[in-house]
Amino acid sequence: MNFAVGPVMMEQEILEIGSEELPYFRTPEFSKIMLENEKSLIRLIEATPSSRVIFLTGSGTAAMEATVINLFDSNDKLLVVNGGTFGSRFNQICQIHDFNSTSIDLNYGEALHYEHLRPYESKGYTGFLINVLETSTGVLYDMELVKDFCTRNNLVLVVDAISSFMADCYSMEQYGVNATILSSQKGLALPPGLSIAILDEQAQERIMRNHVKTLYFDFKDYLTNGERGQTPYTPALGILLQLSARLARVEQIGIESVIQKTRMIAQDFRGKLDGLPLEIPHTSLSNALTPLHPKGTMKANEIFRHLKDEYDIFITPNGGDLGEILFRVGHIGFISLDNNDTLVKAFFDMQQKGVL
Repeated sequence: MNFAVGPVMMEQEILEIGSEELPYFRTPEFSKIMLENEKSLIRLIEATPSSRVIFLTGSGTAAMEATVINLFDSNDKLLVVNGGTFGSRFNQICQIHDFNSTSIDLNYGEALHYEHLRPYESKGYTGFLINVLETSTGVLYDMELVKDFCTRNNLVLVVDAISSFMADCYSMEQYGVNATILSSQKGLALPPGLSIAILDEQAQERIMRNHVKTLYFDFKDYLTNGERGQTPYTPALGILLQLSARLARVEQIGIESVIQKTRMIAQDFRGKLDGLPLEIPHTSLSNALTPLHPKGTMKANEIFRHLKDEYDIFITPNGGDLGEILFRVGHIGFISLDNNDTLVKAFFDMQQKGVL
């Protein structure tokens, strides 16, 4: 049983598509699927109608790096919200590519407030990078706050919504987002290996005039090939076919229903923790996951190993400084209320045995 934040448990229909032989993809039939995938994502994420979608074969980090290097150059001045592992990853990307960037460093579990942004008003910044959900700590940031700051300061806004999409309400147009980054193995509930960048008109204009030193990640080639429903290089063909089925299902039932179900799963799990030595360390929570700080005898990484070895249950551990103090329970993918009961019973069983 898998409560990881990704990869997540998948629907049977998606698993069956993954077992099929792959067709040749340089065909009108496959192009039609790709163009439909693009239109569906634009609708579901509430991007402007003339937005475009880039499909990359690679993890979410590939799309993070590709988006940054295609949108910005040495003339830009970037702000990065760094509240954990994935905010730090944006920082690493900026440093590797010698971009002029400033890190807004937050403490573990700390929400973003205007006091963090105030020192950077009218200071010549041109871009803003943020993970709407800092997955390592489970903090969901206030996108209205970010939108207001970026609008006042005329900043290009890049948002990693990898863990939050289809778990929390998110609208590119409402939040003034120029580029959104997604990945297949989170709320989309597909295998890992496909990452996505959704670009509004301003982002596309920047890409077309920017000279980027890369072959595989040059978005100009993807935008050009995407007009005919193709990618410049061999795509993650099987995952794109699974994406087509998944998006069709979400459009049929409505993304609001998907978000509501995830919210229900999250609230149900959190409501069953009473009596356990497990603390939710902050209140800026996403529906996608619950961060938990153990207060008993076992450290967080020990709880991960014990659940895996003794109960065949996977949760999400942390690395680095958070390894011993925080683990995360995911609510995305095809998790049920019965699955929640199984995990909670395992926690109580561990407590009864004196190991938790």
